[in-house]
Amino acid sequence: MAKKMKKAAPKKATVKKAAPKKTTVKKVAKIAAPKAAPKVKKVATKRKPNAAFMKPLTPSAILSAVVGAAPIPRTEVVKKLWAYIKKNNLQDSKNRRNINADDKLKPIFGKNQVSMFEMTKLVSKHLK
Repeated sequence: MAKKMKKAAPKKATVKKAAPKKTTVKKVAKIAAPKAAPKVKKVATKRKPNAAFMKPLTPSAILSAVVGAAPIPRTEVVKKLWAYIKKNNLQDSKNRRNINADDKLKPIFGKNQVSMFEMTKLVSKHLK
């Protein structure tokens, strides 16, 4: 004898209710804190040259033999000195930071060899 099987009733889908959110002190502090403003990228602008470097200065008689007698800015004096140094191959072959003075540069520098960093200091004495 076969037993009659009862049809199983379809299961109802149970809907779970979400528990109410608990706010803690830390979360409240985060909510209350003001948001940082978004970072703004700086627009690349061309640098202005310093007016003190661009002021024309008169070279001394000794320095004018190398860079010329006309009043020129300090930056141009250094550029012309480097052009003279490279043209006459006056950089030291072992240590390229040193400059070997020739007959025109020796009165300006006051010694036979100076470093490139010391050169600008020594040249500034010859500009008015």
